[in-house]
Amino acid sequence: MFGRVSECTRPASKVGFAALKRRPRSARHAACAAHSADWFARCARSRSQYGLRRRRTWSGVRRAGRRNLDGVIVAGAAESVPPFTALRLVTESSFDPVVGTLLVVAAGLYLWAVHVLKLRGHDWSNARTAAWLVGGLGSIAVVTLGGISAYEDTLFSLHMVQHMVLSMVAPVFLALGAPITLALRTLPPRGATRRGLLATLHSRVVRLLTFPLIPFLLFVASPFALYFSGWFPATLDNPWLHEAMHLHFLLVGCLFFWPLVGLDPVPGRVGHPLRMLILIGTLPLHAILGLTIMNERMLIAADHYLALNLAWSDPFSEQRVGGGLLWASGDLVGLIMLGVAAYQWMRASEREAAREDRHLDRLEARQARPDG
Repeated sequence: MFGRVSECTRPASKVGFAALKRRPRSARHAACAAHSADWFARCARSRSQYGLRRRRTWSGVRRAGRRNLDGVIVAGAAESVPPFTALRLVTESSFDPVVGTLLVVAAGLYLWAVHVLKLRGHDWSNARTAAWLVGGLGSIAVVTLGGISAYEDTLFSLHMVQHMVLSMVAPVFLALGAPITLALRTLPPRGATRRGLLATLHSRVVRLLTFPLIPFLLFVASPFALYFSGWFPATLDNPWLHEAMHLHFLLVGCLFFWPLVGLDPVPGRVGHPLRMLILIGTLPLHAILGLTIMNERMLIAADHYLALNLAWSDPFSEQRVGGGLLWASGDLVGLIMLGVAAYQWMRASEREAAREDRHLDRLEARQARPDG
């Protein structure tokens, strides 16, 4: 498709579509305009049909593994993709204006609420603010707007890094930021926004989604369903499905971790012993999934990764590395969450003991009075 318009596309690229509507002065210009118009039309059909992703930094990453208008995989299309290095994590970016705007709005609203609270003379923990801004929103920005995102549909290992951050790291820090508690303390007591927030928290839908068994099943079963079905290859070819996959990782992680380690008064919170059991139950499942991916003889999303034809990366090695990352990071984060849950259990026990001591002190003081 591109070879037929090598010379004729140059005038059209400078003057745009308006030149195609004017009457050409010569037969050469007429042929050039016709070829250019045909090229623009074919490109438009190709983008709409195959959903080429526009936010990638490297043009080779956008073209890699795509099909031409005749349905033939373009072999060697990714030869222009530069080899991935640690430096490119910092130097490359793949900015998405929608994601960037949402992150800025979330950070701005949180900081505004903290400012309002402090103007009223109330304190708010700096650790919670750091958890929301740095650990939560910051980690989302790193894996969706930076160098990882620029290569995550090219290297399976980087996709797995993005997967684990969105599903296990960012949700934990967002929960520790306690945004719902901050909103309830900041919003006017009789305001419509506060009433709407409380109504949402106590709605049947939220109660169902936060029932402990539902988040656990979603958190455990979703990766198996993604990687051992046609869903994952479909997300690599459809940008809307790809973004939906990112959102799914984040929301399922929030549903799972918010009642377990979060500080907000959300439905679905269970006792500390059951929280520990739920977290322990996820550890072997991450190991099983990671080992299964590592030992899988069939390449996951083979059509996509083999079509990339990267001279500097082996897709089978990438799959083994990705499975190992899922196993190691899943168990590591799970053990850390066990430590956090144990610490919260200990603090809750200390607070309960302190309340009992105060209650007993009041009873003793009342009995020690002369009038009894």
